[in-house]
Amino acid sequence: QVQLMESGGGLVQAGGSLRLSCAASGARFTFPHMAWFRQAPGKEREYVARVIPNGSKDYTDSVKGRFTISRDSGQNTIYLQMNNLTPEDTAVYYCWAALGQGVVWGRGTQVTVSS
Repeated sequence: QVQLMESGGGLVQAGGSLRLSCAASGARFTFPHMAWFRQAPGKEREYVARVIPNGSKDYTDSVKGRFTISRDSGQNTIYLQMNNLTPEDTAVYYCWAALGQGVVWGRGTQVTVSS
């Protein structure tokens, strides 16, 4: 069974940085699509960033210029470097991976940004 495991969350002051990691286990293939989502308290889960199969990257507007997604070449491991964090970034961050119609979610890692 394929599982995604996130790590790197924590408590940080506004303006600080965190680096999230996500690694897949149990996969005998490389996911073409991997991304980060987040869910803040009382809000719906929202898209944050993704690595496109051609290698390019995409971000939601609210994190552009502050967050950087990256991926180990040919591996099912992605990262999210988060800089200049604000309290509005407080959320549970989820890793997501897809192959065709198959989708896998991680359990999430909590990021809390204090003002």
